[in-house]
Amino acid sequence: MFSIQGLCSGYGQSQIIHDLDFQVAESEIVAVMGRNGMGKSTLFRTLMGILPAFGGEIALGGESVGRLETHQRVARGLAYVPQGRMIFSHMTVQENIQTGLHPSAGGVVPEELYALFPVLFDMRQRKGGNLSGGQQQQLAIARALATNPKVLLLDEPTEGIQPSIIKDIAKSLREIRKLRNLAIVVSEQVLSFTLDIADRFFVIDKGRFVYEDLRANVDEATISRYLSI
Repeated sequence: MFSIQGLCSGYGQSQIIHDLDFQVAESEIVAVMGRNGMGKSTLFRTLMGILPAFGGEIALGGESVGRLETHQRVARGLAYVPQGRMIFSHMTVQENIQTGLHPSAGGVVPEELYALFPVLFDMRQRKGGNLSGGQQQQLAIARALATNPKVLLLDEPTEGIQPSIIKDIAKSLREIRKLRNLAIVVSEQVLSFTLDIADRFFVIDKGRFVYEDLRANVDEATISRYLSI
């Protein structure tokens, strides 16, 4: 469903991401683990076209998207929930979700989005800036899902969120995968969260993958060591 080969990127003359390769199958959840500053957000911004790639290939459903603009990648089926959520604070919950809808939807929010996040239905006329951090994260995910993606990228979804809401988000992601057969890629530092949802793990360190394994074989001690160095 989604693959990158030999991906390199960075800022200006500074290369941050070095020759990364990975593939994500339909309905698979992949976790990219790493400390702050190791390249997780740079990777995700490059995948979305917010940052230009220095080299390598990005393919979605077998189609190369690495030279497309961000909005074209969204149209092809790539959705992104950025670090910090970036919801529109002065717009209502409903209006936030509507920004992700295709014009053919006529502004009608699909019932399944509210079913996944019932709190958003209850607060649909409330301003996004008045929601808690966890509620804003759910809103950001719902807005991304409104684009009807094939691949969902989530950058640090648990950042600044209380543990009880983290469990709710994990449950929602499992339901989303089951409901839509989505490929999901999550960048994270919270190992307990990714152990709850991911099928496969990568660890990124200084812009390179230094560890990869399936959930069944994952070495928690090794991953924890990279997260705490």
